[in-house]
Amino acid sequence: MAISSVFLQVDRVDPAICDRAARLSVADVHEAMGPNARAGLMTSRMRALNRGLTIAGPAITAMSAPGDNLMMHRALYLAQRGDVLVVVTHAESSGAQWGDVAAHYAVEKGLAGVIVQGCIRDTNTLERMRFPVWSTLISPARPGKSGHGMVNTPVSCDGVLVHPGDLVLADGDGVVVVPKGDAARVIDAAVQRMERDETAIRAIAAGGHPWQLSGAADSYAQLDVAEHDAPYPRGNA
Repeated sequence: MAISSVFLQVDRVDPAICDRAARLSVADVHEAMGPNARAGLMTSRMRALNRGLTIAGPAITAMSAPGDNLMMHRALYLAQRGDVLVVVTHAESSGAQWGDVAAHYAVEKGLAGVIVQGCIRDTNTLERMRFPVWSTLISPARPGKSGHGMVNTPVSCDGVLVHPGDLVLADGDGVVVVPKGDAARVIDAAVQRMERDETAIRAIAAGGHPWQLSGAADSYAQLDVAEHDAPYPRGNA
């Protein structure tokens, strides 16, 4: 019986949804997910190497053996233009999953970007390339290319369940994953949130204040707050 499994086909989220998502922020999409918002948000360990970039696309997944990135390379070979490669190894510091050679190939192929639970390396080159990569660690540790694993199966990446074809959105704030079946609804809601924020920003430019615009003033008014029109007494410190 085979130890590794590789699925050659992926049921991808609609490209039009990905295009709309790429104009949004992780924060807007995360909040638009409602009750499932926390389940789709990767932790603060998952950080962008290059800030100021936003990517959105369908997930192509790879689960690599400790100290090995063979399955990453198989997933990279199978990925298509616009895809986001999501790579997981649970021995995170055992060997780099991503580096400059893979990144140059990804650019030629037109990948949207890469998310790695594990190490990346060649970061000086990746920064010069402005390549969109997020990872939990950086290390030059050499990986092997002979290990078993999985490609295009569900993976848990930094605590988030990612199915092949799910919508992955990443920016300077982090990474959020939206299940394919929820993507249209969530992106519609995120667009509405973005439009409300843009309206608030225009109101601020016209002299408004976030204290009122955000609803904070109304919430504050409902609290039992003692306000003192005086400095705090130093003797009570």
